[in-house]
Amino acid sequence: MGLPLSFEFFPPKTPEGAEKLSRVRQQLYAAKPEFCSVTYGAGGSTQQGTFDTVSAILAEGVPAASHFSCIGATKASVREQLATLKAMGVKRLVALRGDLPSGYGMGGEFHYASDLVAFIRAETGDDFHIEVAAYPEVHPQAKSPEADLQAYATKVRAGANSAITQYFYNSDAYFRFVDDAFKLGADVPVVPGIMPITSSTQLMRFSDASGAEIPRWIRLRLQAFGDDSASIKAFGLDVVTDLCDQLRNGGVPALHFYTMNQSVASLEIIQRLQLD
Repeated sequence: MGLPLSFEFFPPKTPEGAEKLSRVRQQLYAAKPEFCSVTYGAGGSTQQGTFDTVSAILAEGVPAASHFSCIGATKASVREQLATLKAMGVKRLVALRGDLPSGYGMGGEFHYASDLVAFIRAETGDDFHIEVAAYPEVHPQAKSPEADLQAYATKVRAGANSAITQYFYNSDAYFRFVDDAFKLGADVPVVPGIMPITSSTQLMRFSDASGAEIPRWIRLRLQAFGDDSASIKAFGLDVVTDLCDQLRNGGVPALHFYTMNQSVASLEIIQRLQLD
């Protein structure tokens, strides 16, 4: 389909999970991803798991990006992690503030992702391609859409090379965000994050937690299917393939799939896009 692709995984918690993810990765590599990214998991507690998964991907000959969150971190701890990642051969980071654990003040030496981006740039020059997060439907904790856009522009000015969005199902939200960001001078490529729909309960739970909007017509259709997982998956494939098609026609720079450590839905969508 001529569009660069990337895939996101989370660190498995068990040996079985690691074995399964290894098989999933091999299946997804058939789509020739530009890179694969690995999240920090909940509360940043899985840093070792993240680094282990990144290491495995690199050993398989595929570029890997590590998520890197800074809540509660010190400059010394970040400096040490950067050195570790560089020694591993990582060339790309996804720099995030990270979630505040409940009941946790603003500890550490970094309060915003833009502080982390500026620090990585100052410490390592151009050693890393830095990705940041973008929120076409506004970050759930932003005071206003305008404040959210300004926060995004600050991350770009601090030295981000490109951005990956939170998932969305309304392409207009993405195109408007990109237009507004470019007007502020934040003109780095913005890659849409794509979340295949394979389970309605999981999707509702994620969306309630992350502030991503499920359009009413999609929500109602999913609810109408009840426990009919085959219908949910078929409907999900149609909806997300159509979304990717709109994005491709609108000239997006790439597509980034949130795989949830599964391969089937992402591969099916990619295949359908090539058949157009």
